[in-house]
Amino acid sequence: MNYILLHDIVDLLENFESSNNYGIYPANVDGFCQWINDTKQNFNQPEMEWEGKINGRSVESLISTLLVHMSKYAKSYSKSAIHNSEFSTQEEFIYLITLNSFGSMSKMELIRRNKMDKPSGIQIINRLIKCGWIVQINSTKDKRSKILELTAEGKSYLNSKMDDIRKATKIVTADLTEKEKIELARILTKMDKFHQKIYNKNLNPDKLLQDAYDSYTIAQNPK
Repeated sequence: MNYILLHDIVDLLENFESSNNYGIYPANVDGFCQWINDTKQNFNQPEMEWEGKINGRSVESLISTLLVHMSKYAKSYSKSAIHNSEFSTQEEFIYLITLNSFGSMSKMELIRRNKMDKPSGIQIINRLIKCGWIVQINSTKDKRSKILELTAEGKSYLNSKMDDIRKATKIVTADLTEKEKIELARILTKMDKFHQKIYNKNLNPDKLLQDAYDSYTIAQNPK
C-alpha cells in the first residue's frame, strides 16, 4: 500500500472538513471531489488586481463594496419591475413570494425570513392586509397564535407581475455562465449560513460587531 498517498488523502480530507464548516459542499465523495476541483481551479487563476490594491485596499473591502453595489443594482431593477403596479416597495412582493413559496407563517417569522426590523416589517404586513393580498388567521397548531396566509387575490396579483419580477431577478446575475452562477450561489450560500447564525442571535448593536468578529476569527482558525 502507498502510505504516502494515503497520508496525503487524509490531509486533504481534514482540509475539506475544516473548510466546509457551513456545509457549502455535500459531506460525501461528490462534495469532496467538487471541493478538490474548485481548489485546483483557484490555484490556476491569475492573481487578481483591483482599484486601491497597491495602496493597501484589502480584498475584503473590495467584496463588501461590490456587495453593496450589487444590492443597489438589484433594487433598481426591482423598482423598475413594479413600476406602474400597485406595489409600493419591492419588499411587498418579496413578502408575497415568501408566503407563496413557504406557506403560512407568523408575522415575526415572515419578517425575520426577509431580514427586516420589526417596525418596518409590520408596516409592510399591514399594507398587504389592507390590500387584501394576505389575511391573518388562527394557527391550526396553536389556537392562541395568528398566522399570515396568502389570499387568492394576492396570489393572482403576484402572478400577474411575475414576468417582470423574474426579468429583474435574472438580469442581476448579468453575463455569468451557468457554471459561474452555480459557483457564485455556492459561495453566497456559505456566507449566508455564517451570517444567519449571528443574525438569529438578535443581538443589540453594541454587541453585534464583536460577536460577529469572534465568530469570524473562530472560522478562520478552526481547531
